Order: sequence, then C-alpha cells, then structure tokens
Amino acid sequence: MKKKKKKEMMTAFLFLAPSLLGVSIFIMIPFLDVVRRSFLTAVTGKFTGVGNYKLIFHNQAFLLAAKNTFRFAAVCLPLLIVISLFIAVLLSRMKQVQLLKSAYLFPMAVPAATVVLIWKLLFHKQGLLNAFLERVSGNTIDFMGSNTAFWVLVISYIWKNLGYTVILWLAGILGISEAILEAARVDGASERVCFFRIILPNLKPTLYTITVLSFLNSFKVFREAYLVAGSYPHESMYLLQHLFNNWFLNLELDKMAAAAVLLAVVLTGFILLLQFLWDDREENQKSKRK
Repeated sequence: MKKKKKKEMMTAFLFLAPSLLGVSIFIMIPFLDVVRRSFLTAVTGKFTGVGNYKLIFHNQAFLLAAKNTFRFAAVCLPLLIVISLFIAVLLSRMKQVQLLKSAYLFPMAVPAATVVLIWKLLFHKQGLLNAFLERVSGNTIDFMGSNTAFWVLVISYIWKNLGYTVILWLAGILGISEAILEAARVDGASERVCFFRIILPNLKPTLYTITVLSFLNSFKVFREAYLVAGSYPHESMYLLQHLFNNWFLNLELDKMAAAAVLLAVVLTGFILLLQFLWDDREENQKSKRK
C-alpha cells in the first residue's frame, strides 16, 4: 500500500511539475525580485529598509489612487453580484435560456478599443448623451471631467462583467435539483421561500467564486479608463493602475515595487479572509446538521 501511495504521489508530482516550474519562473521569482527591490533605491540600489513604504504612505497620489481603487471595488462588487443574481433567477425560469446565455457573453467578446469608442461617443462633452440633454433641458454634463467620471467607470465595469457573472449564477441555479424545489412547492412554499431557503443556500460556492473573480477583475478596469481619459484622468477615477503606469514612465521603480508588494498583500489577505469565512460557515452548518 505504501509503495502504491508513493507511486501515485510521484505521478501527481510529475503532472504538476511543468505548471509549478512555469509559475516559479514567471511569477514567484519575479515577485520575490520585486520584494527585494522594494527595500532598495531605484538608481543606486542602496538599502533603505522600509523607507520606500514610508514614502508611498506620504504620497498624495498613492493615497488618492488607493482610495479610489478600493471605493470602486466596494461599489462595484455588491452592484454586480445583486444585479447578476436577479437576472440569472429571471433567466432560469425561461425556456430559451441557452440562447440568452450566449447573448449575455457578448460583452466579453467586444474588443477594448470598441468599448472605448462607445464611451467617447456617449460621454464626450459633445457626445450623444450631451446632445440629448441639451435638447431636453438645455444643459450639458462634463461626464469625464467631473465626479460623474467615477460612475461612468462603474457602469462600464458592470456592463463588461455582467454577462459571465450571470452565466456563473445560472450554472449554480440550474445545478439545483428540480425535485427539491417541486417538493417545497407541493408543501406550500412560495417562490420567495424557495429562493431564500433552497436556492440561495445552495449558491454559496458560486457566490465565493464570483466574489473573488469580480474583486480581481475590478483591478483590471484600467485599460478602458486609460484609453478613454489618458494617464491623468479626473481625480475621481484615478486608480492604482494609473499611478503604477506613471511611476513606470518616470522610472520610480522603488516606489512602484513597494506599492506592488502592499497591493499583493491586500489582495492575498482579502482572498484568505473570504476563504476563512467560507470554511467557518461550512463547519458551523455541518455541526448544526449533526
């Protein structure tokens, strides 16, 4: 038995070795180098200890970008999760759900350049929305030059990520046994009770996956924001990615390395916290069942 287990472990290791090697070479080793550089000056390579970290915490651009980035994630995640769940529940009751699923994946296939062009057509000072507002009320709004720029970014993120999030919810909903729901309805349970007592509890694994993916994707919205508003957009939509891009152009690699390490720590901490909360709830549920 021991020989068989060793053989299975060796086989598993051989299958995983290429992936582990690739992750080590292209992710772990470069990241460790970034950690090393975060304690050195960019030009001379002199050891500064935590000097770079102190520097970025006193940098107004970093504080603004960090605040906007986490504000963006805090606003977008609940909106995306709730809206996509509502749409997924409605779609799960329709017969042509497969066709509609394909339609909801369309935003993911749209190139970033096309999205930017749509943005400019809609939200430019002389764009379609302002042309409509001028006809209706005689006033116009500087969408990209005021605080509304943040909400334009939020709308773009939700539009871009809504489709695949709906598909994930649908996969979870359609995976629930119809027999359980039918039995509950026969016993007199309303649709509301079925949703909160049966459907929602069974969607917890899906909720965890969607939350993590949506949180990570909220840090990838920079591309559209950069193409439509440049390196220095309105301060309400100035994100950490803008800051990293500007530091890279100015060769401020020491500050960039320190900020990247902090960001990695925050992201890892958030994901581990979600995992801990999820495991804790699972254990509590199991203990209650016993």
